[in-house]
Amino acid sequence: MKEILTQVLSWRDQGLKVALAKVVAVEGSSPREVGATMAVNERAEVAGSVSGGCVEGAVVQEALGAMGASEATMKSVGILPPGDDSLIGCARTVTFGYSDDEAFAVGLTCGGTLHILVQPELPSFIDLLAEKLSKDEPLVVATVFATEDLSQDTTSEYFAEMNQGVMLPSTGASMMVDSKGEVFGSLGNADLDRVVKRDAQAALEHGRSTRRHFGRSGQSRAQEVGVVFEVYAPPPRMLIFGAVDFTAALARVSKVLGYQVTVCDARPIFATKERFPMADQVEVDWPDRYIEKVGAELGPSDAICVLTHDPKFDVPAITEALKTKVGYIGAMGSRRTHSERLNRLIETGIDPKDLDRVMGPIGLDIGATSPEETAISIMAEVIACSAKKNLASLKDSQGPIHVR
Repeated sequence: MKEILTQVLSWRDQGLKVALAKVVAVEGSSPREVGATMAVNERAEVAGSVSGGCVEGAVVQEALGAMGASEATMKSVGILPPGDDSLIGCARTVTFGYSDDEAFAVGLTCGGTLHILVQPELPSFIDLLAEKLSKDEPLVVATVFATEDLSQDTTSEYFAEMNQGVMLPSTGASMMVDSKGEVFGSLGNADLDRVVKRDAQAALEHGRSTRRHFGRSGQSRAQEVGVVFEVYAPPPRMLIFGAVDFTAALARVSKVLGYQVTVCDARPIFATKERFPMADQVEVDWPDRYIEKVGAELGPSDAICVLTHDPKFDVPAITEALKTKVGYIGAMGSRRTHSERLNRLIETGIDPKDLDRVMGPIGLDIGATSPEETAISIMAEVIACSAKKNLASLKDSQGPIHVR
């Protein structure tokens, strides 16, 4: 999105109209997730993608029509001008569903359904959004992608009474919520803004884009207003403790998956940038002391992997890790090593129930043996835990880890 905004602001500064198209909902299989964005200017120039190529042409047509692009421009790219001038300037959500005919008409052959919001007007906070993203500041953009008037619903007098005199927000209305809870823009109703702000902060904490429905006044049990929450957060953090032979492989795989990687070891002879050039940071410190320093910054999207399998390092490290909100804690070692480690942790006063958070032996049970295979096993478990998928972890299986 950061790169797209740079182009969007350049087009705007040239006096060009610009429309934004973003994925607001996905059903079934899709090449892109919620929040994927594409920008189109009135000359039919494009930046970004909403489908990896599947429906781009159809989305460009919708964007040009919403902006009221000239007939000459639309015909020059093989698109007929829109037939309804009343829709010019109006945001709209367009659905591209899968069927035998539709699939080949727009190229959506992956079997899914895409709901794409087209906004012919840029948000009022677009400059501030670009500035904050350039500084990697965490934030959420909440946008109305659908509305349905249920004011005549006689099944709930409570909602009917609350909705008296309250207008539905406009499709495309948006607001931005930063990590400090400051709000920029509005969905058009103070009560709705308050509830959306609360849910935006929750989405930011979990680091995942999502969507929800509300009543026009923010009622959580109503379905009048669909809102997509686009989360822009710094990359998740991977903290690897122990400068061992598996560490370099895990650091490489973590980087490929978009993590900001820190390698930490108390032994300066091993914790060097030369040994781990793929890491963003290499820290010489005791693991527990380093976690204590950065623990307040860690959240559900972050991961801690303790690879030392040495009691003097890993017991204090896991103790400190359990005090954080980190989403994944993994500990390397054999079943015997891990059993002894758990007993030591309990002896220090750790509640046995809290130890359920510790994935040990670390990784999914895929038969990994080499450092590279083990790194894939570990990251697969990190992904599964984040997605709340119950897969075969070594922690939950029996017998030897390595089958000869």
